[in-house]
Amino acid sequence: MTLEQLMLQSEALIFGADKPLTAIDIIQLLIDSSSDEKIDLDKLASALEAVVEKYSSDFYPFEVKQIGGGYQFLTKKDFYPSLAKLNGEKFVKRLSTAALETLSIIAYKQPITKGEIENIRGVNSDYSVQKLLEKELIVISGRMEDMVGKPLTYNTSKSFMDYLGLNNLDELPKLNEILQQEMLVPTAALDAIPESNTQLVVGEDGELKEIETLPSQDN
Repeated sequence: MTLEQLMLQSEALIFGADKPLTAIDIIQLLIDSSSDEKIDLDKLASALEAVVEKYSSDFYPFEVKQIGGGYQFLTKKDFYPSLAKLNGEKFVKRLSTAALETLSIIAYKQPITKGEIENIRGVNSDYSVQKLLEKELIVISGRMEDMVGKPLTYNTSKSFMDYLGLNNLDELPKLNEILQQEMLVPTAALDAIPESNTQLVVGEDGELKEIETLPSQDN
């Protein structure tokens, strides 16, 4: 199979798939049981790179992106508002704050039990965990064998990777980067003393007035 044929075949498969296709998926789909011809992985990688480059042009309103470990056709972000109007109620809704908190904890602490999630959040997380399971953003990955009752453990799913457009968990923002924000430092009591001997007070008429105060004296 020539490089051009491989490009066209890969492009058709990616277009027709309802989920991201990996290079291995494409090879398995292109293998002809009646033929001894084998598909070279390096040649396929070159073909996929060419397909990605082709649709990166401004001429197309969509592109081929590598997410969740595979390739998928996605509409470019400039066209999201129009698509939102087209799809209406069917457009993907945002997760609630509680669900996002729960999902974030699972993403960074997986595998993790529901009890551990609740210990971090400080509230019951039954509903959030259930909703994330229904949306297939998390999966039950096993049990914590060394804990009392052997509670279930939760991990993020492949759908979670697709949802965020990630290829692996290493692409998540590092916690130290998130926490490295400017901290507010409280003003020291001595620094809060006014430099002048005047003070603003509310008069009987409700208006702010400036009055002169006597300087403090040490005994």
